Amino acid sequence: MSEQTAAAEKSSWLNRALNAIEVVGNKLPDPAVLFALLMVIVWGISWLLSGVTFTELDPRSGQQIQIINLLSGEALTNFTSNIVNTFVTFPPLGVVLVAMLGLGVAEYTGFINAGLRSILTVTPKMLLTPVLIAVGVLSHVAVDAGYVLVVPLGAVIFYAAGRHPLAGIAAAFAGVSGGFSATFFLPSSLDPLLAGLTQTSAQILDPTVMVNPLNNYIFTTASTFLIIAIGWVLTDKVIEPRLKATKVDGDTSQMVTMDALKPNELRGLKAAAFSMLAVMALLVLTIVLPETTPWAAKPEQVLPGVNPLLTAAAPLMKSIVSIIFIFFLVPGIVYGYVSGSVKNHRDVVAGMSHAMSGMGYYIVMAFFCALFLYAFSQSNLGVLLALKGANALKAMGLPLGMTLVGIVFLSGFVNLVVGSASAKWALIGAIMVPMLMELGISPDLTQAAYRVGDSSTNIITPLLPYFPLIVVFCQKYVKNSGIGTLVALMLPYSVVMLVLWTAFLLGFWALDIPLGLGSSYTYSATN
Repeated sequence: MSEQTAAAEKSSWLNRALNAIEVVGNKLPDPAVLFALLMVIVWGISWLLSGVTFTELDPRSGQQIQIINLLSGEALTNFTSNIVNTFVTFPPLGVVLVAMLGLGVAEYTGFINAGLRSILTVTPKMLLTPVLIAVGVLSHVAVDAGYVLVVPLGAVIFYAAGRHPLAGIAAAFAGVSGGFSATFFLPSSLDPLLAGLTQTSAQILDPTVMVNPLNNYIFTTASTFLIIAIGWVLTDKVIEPRLKATKVDGDTSQMVTMDALKPNELRGLKAAAFSMLAVMALLVLTIVLPETTPWAAKPEQVLPGVNPLLTAAAPLMKSIVSIIFIFFLVPGIVYGYVSGSVKNHRDVVAGMSHAMSGMGYYIVMAFFCALFLYAFSQSNLGVLLALKGANALKAMGLPLGMTLVGIVFLSGFVNLVVGSASAKWALIGAIMVPMLMELGISPDLTQAAYRVGDSSTNIITPLLPYFPLIVVFCQKYVKNSGIGTLVALMLPYSVVMLVLWTAFLLGFWALDIPLGLGSSYTYSATN
């Protein structure tokens, strides 16, 4: 059998497997109904297990884990009285809607269309995939902005270049969410957050331990290039060929085409670019000119060694969505008036209304997703699963290398049932970090293993708060897209990342390459 024939058969087997996953996944109820059903199932399981005594200790309280009966009168009345607040405070909801208002104007006036056409004329088609993934990884600096900005633009860019838009969504999602623990030279707000939790866990055993917020910085920066390579190969060689049979049946009337820019569009684009630079310059000046910039966090809110502009408490980080809104609203309006696509302020409002009209389905899904996640969190079921997995790993007594692999896979599994990266690490880190310190493994290495597992399965868990939004983006181009479609798209990325990224970490360890600033691989009481 020739190598070409063997590769074709392998590809055919992979396609059949992914197609089966997609079909089964899409036969599930509508995502909104699915979240509602899962919530009811959580209620039932919480009732069944509420009287069971568990030996696991909750690291947050130091008490034995107890499953809360969500069907008790107190729990039900608490649930109903908090439905509105649970929905309106659902983290992705405001992020998505505010960002989409600005993006909606920029799209409605034609600014995004013209801008992408100008970029695509100078960008080699073969480099679109790695550049898109790199931008997705870089977006972590702006917290969750990549989900509402990079992922939909990935589809637009691919479609404009004559490629399948779902492949663009997959590549962008792989960079934004699959590479969540990679850092493209700039640290993200996740670095000090996880380091703080790691230090707290380490001090359970040794109160003198201090963890540098950039203790994984070298590893996560190097990981960016691995993520880009994995995403590039899988998108171009596996995902896009499989999508050839998937027809784009969405409304293509507003999608970018590769027509040459007209004179009025070129004038509008130049004016819009100048306005965007002006807004950016104003932002930079307010950061660098004042002796004490109002964009920085207060000294008492900043961990040692962390840039006060990049910590999660900094007004700059909290304003990312607002900045995105302004960065697209202003040039969108300028482009519209200069190019003639906008006549008055009513057209601008129409652009915002048009953007919101397309978010109706997402809002419905977000409502049920928020209620399900609230119920799951209140029940303590996710905490129980995380702690039982960590204790089982501890009881196995595996060799150190295998223990690290175990942490990666445990983190990946727990990620399927607990969405928040910090919440997961607060739970299992309190067990894993002290346990491995007793075995001579540093908290820095344990944290790095956790980050690999957590990121690798982000892209296949419907419990990711932004997962319903990505499904909506897919439906814009392929109407019958569902959870199965997205899981089948992203599963190859998840599996390959899990395996190769774990090997990459073990390679760092074997070669004794520093993980980050002030980091180590070993721990002793005299560290």
